[in-house]
Amino acid sequence: MTTTPRWGLPLIEPGQAQKELFHNESLLLIDAAVQAGVVAVGTEPPPPDPAAGDCWVIGPAPVGAWAGHGEKVAMWTAGGWRFLNPPEGMAVWDRATGCLWRHRSGMWLRGNTIPTATGGATIDEGARQMLAAVIEVLRGHGLVA
Repeated sequence: MTTTPRWGLPLIEPGQAQKELFHNESLLLIDAAVQAGVVAVGTEPPPPDPAAGDCWVIGPAPVGAWAGHGEKVAMWTAGGWRFLNPPEGMAVWDRATGCLWRHRSGMWLRGNTIPTATGGATIDEGARQMLAAVIEVLRGHGLVA
């Protein structure tokens, strides 16, 4: 089967029978990938009663129906589980924590980490307070950890 280079979506071949199956599969995977929002990140066992369209980022050692699909995005559909191989840089919004996660080097990383300012020869307390406020707003939006 021929697939798209980035998302691995199945392509319709000339003269192929049952083209609608491949087209529908591609649409389901696009549904999981575009403006991706997930129920949670790092889940290992599949949830017992998923709702159609809900997605999860699978943890590194999944079990049950997710076995063998570690670090992928799983979406529940009327036809069962669909799995999406995330490309480098894919971002998802984790509704459970309100944070952005990005797929890098084969793993999911939470936002960006900004250290707290400490030390220095000259300390400008006003500047530190302003930077702390900006960082807190970014954390509130899940953009940094």
